[in-house]
Amino acid sequence: MRFLTGITTTGTPHLGNYVGAIRPAVQASRRTGTENFYFLADYHALIKCDEPARIQRSTLEIAACWLAAGLDPERVFFYRQSDLPEVTELTWLLTCVTGKGLLNRAHAYKAAVDKNVAAGSDPDADVTAGLFMYPVLMAADILLFKAHKIPVGRDQVQHIEMARDMAQSFNHLYGEHFVAPEAAVDESVAMLPGLDGRKMSKSYDNIIALFAPREQMRKQIAGIVTDSRAPGEPKQVEGSALFQIYQAFASQEETEALRRAYADGIAWGEAKQLLFERIDREIAPMRERHDALVGNPAELERILREGVDKARALARPFMAELRSAVGLRHLASRAVPASAKAAKAALPVFKQYREADGRHYFKLVDADGRLLAQSTGFESPQQAGRTVAQLKKSGFGAGGSALQLAPGVVAGDVEAALRTLAQGD
Repeated sequence: MRFLTGITTTGTPHLGNYVGAIRPAVQASRRTGTENFYFLADYHALIKCDEPARIQRSTLEIAACWLAAGLDPERVFFYRQSDLPEVTELTWLLTCVTGKGLLNRAHAYKAAVDKNVAAGSDPDADVTAGLFMYPVLMAADILLFKAHKIPVGRDQVQHIEMARDMAQSFNHLYGEHFVAPEAAVDESVAMLPGLDGRKMSKSYDNIIALFAPREQMRKQIAGIVTDSRAPGEPKQVEGSALFQIYQAFASQEETEALRRAYADGIAWGEAKQLLFERIDREIAPMRERHDALVGNPAELERILREGVDKARALARPFMAELRSAVGLRHLASRAVPASAKAAKAALPVFKQYREADGRHYFKLVDADGRLLAQSTGFESPQQAGRTVAQLKKSGFGAGGSALQLAPGVVAGDVEAALRTLAQGD
C-alpha cells in the first residue's frame, strides 16, 4: 500500500499545520506494510507565489520542519518536486487525455471565475494556465508512483477524483498502467483555532509559528483572545481557543486537569502559561533540530538529492513504459499490432463521476459510446468502485440492484458487455 502527501512550499508552518498535517503524517510514516512518499510541492507553489526568494526560503524551512518533526528520510521517499523531471513529462501525457470540461469544474478555477464575474471583470482575468492545469500536475504527482491512498482534507477530495478520471482515460486508451487513487480523509485530525478563535491561518494573521523562538512563542500565546471572566470565576471550555489548543497537545489526564481548573476559576494568565509550557515541552527538542537544519542548507540539499534519487529509481522505468505505451518509442522497436489496439478499443467501459448532488455514480458504455446502464447514487467513490469491481467479476446479477438499464437496452445487452469486459481484463 502506497501513501503520498504533497507539501506546498509557501510560507512558514504554524501549530495548526503541525497538529493537522505534519504530526499525523509523520506518525503514519512509521506504519508497517506501507510505502510513504512526501514531496515538497515547489511547482505548485509557483501558482500561488511569484517571489523567488520566498519560494526558496519556504522550501528550506518546510523541509527542516518535517525532518525536525521526526520524518525519517531513510524510511520514506522525501524529495523536492522540481528535482523530478518525470513529473512534468507525465503532466503533458495526462494533459493529452484530459477533457477541458473536467478542468472547468475544478473548484479553484471556478472560484476565480466566479469572483471575476461578481466584480464585473472578464471571467478569466488574472487566471493563469497554471491555476487551470493545477489538477493535472497534482494527478501526475500521484499517478507517477501508483499511489493508492492520498491523505487530504475534504476541500482536496475533488482533485483525487479528477486524478482517477485521468488514470481511467489513459488506461482506456493505452492499457492498464495507472492505479486509481483514493482520497483518505481523516475526520479525527484536529482543526486548531488561532489567536482570535477562528481557524489558525496565515491569511487571518492569527497563527502561532511552529518553530518561533521560545520567547516569541510565549508572547504569541499570551495574545490568545479570552473572555472577561476574572480569576476565581468559573470558565467555560466550550468555545475556548486556549483550551482547544491545549487539548491538541495534552494527554487525556492533562486535559481533564485543565478542565477542572477552568471550573475552579483559573486565571487566564496562569492558563496561558500552562499552555505555553505544554507546547514547549513537545516543540523545544524539535526546534533545536529545526534550527540546526536551517543553519545547514547543504545538509538539507544532500537529504533531498538522496531522496529524489530513490524516487527516480521508480519513476524512470515507469515513465519509459508510459512513453512506449503512447508511441514515443525507439524507431526500431516493435510496434503494437493494430489488431490488439482495435480489440482493446472494442471493449465496453465503466466511467465514474460525481454529480452536483454530491453523490457518486458510474455508467457502462459500449465501444460506440452507447449508454448501456446507469448506476444509482453512492455516498463515496469507494462504494461505487467496489460495485464496479463486483460487476466486472460476477456479472450483471451480482450488482443488478445498483444498475438502471438505459432506454432500449435489455439485461442481455449488459450481461454480454460484462462478459466481454471480463475477457478483456
